[in-house]
Amino acid sequence: MKSPSVSGSRQLGFGFDDAAIPMPAVPPVIALKAAKPAIKTPVDIPTVAPTPAPSSTEAKLPANAGSESAEAMAKVLDAHPDFRVLRRLAPRLTFPPATGPVATLLVLDTETTGLNPTRDKVVELALLRVTVDLRTGQPVGEVLVYDGLEDPGMPMPDEIIAITGITDDTLRGQRLDEAEVLRMLEGVDLVLAHNAGFDRPFVESRLPQFAALNWACSFADIDWKQEGRGSAKLTSLAYDLGLFYDAHRAEMDCHALLAVLMASLKTTQASGLSRLIVSALKPTFRLQATNAPFDAKDLLKARGYRWDGAQKVWHTRLGDEAALALECEWLKSAVYAGRSSRVQVEELDAKTKYSARPGQVGWREL
Repeated sequence: MKSPSVSGSRQLGFGFDDAAIPMPAVPPVIALKAAKPAIKTPVDIPTVAPTPAPSSTEAKLPANAGSESAEAMAKVLDAHPDFRVLRRLAPRLTFPPATGPVATLLVLDTETTGLNPTRDKVVELALLRVTVDLRTGQPVGEVLVYDGLEDPGMPMPDEIIAITGITDDTLRGQRLDEAEVLRMLEGVDLVLAHNAGFDRPFVESRLPQFAALNWACSFADIDWKQEGRGSAKLTSLAYDLGLFYDAHRAEMDCHALLAVLMASLKTTQASGLSRLIVSALKPTFRLQATNAPFDAKDLLKARGYRWDGAQKVWHTRLGDEAALALECEWLKSAVYAGRSSRVQVEELDAKTKYSARPGQVGWREL
């Protein structure tokens, strides 16, 4: 999974997590002896407090302690206001049975040779086929897993090896099991990816059957800033839940995304899974500030518009019809100074969102 860069997004920072900084060693307490002063002026000698004996909660964890002992120590730290414990994510593959209507979701992630789907190739594809109870927004039944590697027919770039650990030797002779992938796609209602604008063009290029499916993006379709999160980066969202995992391998990224989306969102108390299922039912819009005055560029950029160098136009994405109407009012007032104008609007449904294919293009009079 690559760092998200979705057009029109207003999420927070995506820098790499800072490396852990080792704490300096605590110097031993030195007993001070009375010594004859070298000068006649009295000198105050500071009093050194003795090191207190460690309490039972501060005792070191034995090297041979089992998981139960480690969890007990973790709970002690969790209860302390100065500590927070992260636990390794344990993938979950079985959930309680369904009690109502369900939807079939496919959680997807890829690793690739680079960022350009017209030139680079998929080297790892992971899928979790998950059944979700529509009333609770939680997984039910069994989770099916596919994780496959593929030789791209080109050398792996050093920077990708450094991120993923996937080498040329790892991939030599490997090929995706297309029949198994297509079985995983049967009857799927929605594909979820944390950066669908990246993953979708890659998998559609490799397997065109993905183009017929509905897609949603957990990065772009949820306003994580509004949900009180400091970053929309997947590792950060997992940390907020007290979880860590080995990132940048496709299957573990999928398990992490599922865990993040099972949690309730602050604004609605519904799960992230529920939010994405609902959002996929509604179209989104790509609005172009057609023929905007040159001196409005700073205003548009500050508003979150992005520059399309190919079409030479500023554009933004809106989540629903109401947001589109409000944005058109702002454009007319702030950018076109109240003058009558005509702007291009592209409507995108779940079958075209995040793909390289255009949606339904029309025009709107301001």
